[in-house]
Amino acid sequence: MFTLILVIHVIVSLVMIATVLLQSGKGADIGSTFGGSSSSNQTIFGSAGPATMLAKVTYGCAAIFMITSLTLTYMSTRQKTESIMEDVPSTMAPAPSSPSPTPVAPAAAPEPAK
Repeated sequence: MFTLILVIHVIVSLVMIATVLLQSGKGADIGSTFGGSSSSNQTIFGSAGPATMLAKVTYGCAAIFMITSLTLTYMSTRQKTESIMEDVPSTMAPAPSSPSPTPVAPAAAPEPAK
């Protein structure tokens, strides 16, 4: 499931990059408002007109990108209760062959010279 969502996330991000790069900028016709051709229907502070098909695709990709980002974040931070070592038989550690050495008492410190 994680891999499927990750593949969708990557595809959507590539489509969103392409649609953003194919769109013309909002300031593309700004020169026409200051003495250029007056046939443009856009003005600096006026209506931008209806959203183009590329803008709608960009909005849709952005929504899907956000949803997949949140889903991937949630899925990657969940606590896993399973272990990859569940199927491995447990083995006992070997007992030490020799008894542990007894601690040696520290030697007495020499007396300071007078």
